[in-house]
Amino acid sequence: MNVIVLIAAVAAVVVIFGLWYWQRKQRRAELMGRFGPEYERTVASADSRGAGEKDLAEREKRVSKLELKELDGPQRQHFTEEWQGAQGRFVDGPALAIEEADNLVQELMTARGYPTNDFEQQAEDVSVDHPAVVSNYRAAHAIATGHAAEPASTEDLRQAMVHYRALFEELLIPAETASASSGGV
Repeated sequence: MNVIVLIAAVAAVVVIFGLWYWQRKQRRAELMGRFGPEYERTVASADSRGAGEKDLAEREKRVSKLELKELDGPQRQHFTEEWQGAQGRFVDGPALAIEEADNLVQELMTARGYPTNDFEQQAEDVSVDHPAVVSNYRAAHAIATGHAAEPASTEDLRQAMVHYRALFEELLIPAETASASSGGV
């Protein structure tokens, strides 16, 4: 009788461990699919894979509490015109155009409902819904802030503008359009 109880207990432990392992593997796959390259960046910078995954899950929770909103037609038109102006001014003043692009992205994020008081927090928040372009945002920001310390080349500034544009365009379009064009992410 004791042997049967022992076998049942061991079997129960094995089943519980198997379910836990399967759930963990499913969650990892879900996070990898949702965050793409941001998953790898976060896990690589964390103390462990579990800590990185916990960070990503916390981002999802935090962003789910934000009151993010879509822009209406006139707002999208306003931001589009402002962006076109910044791009047009790049030829005559690349550094000023980059500063303008950064400010415009900040304004757009604010209009959408993202907190904008800390860059890294912004990047993490944006990574939840726009993982494909958050690396662009970080790269553009690095070029723009680096330019303040040591002038960047025109090519670097052009690249920053391209990076800002990628995020700008993602934030500008309605979520259902973004989901349809990106395969549902």
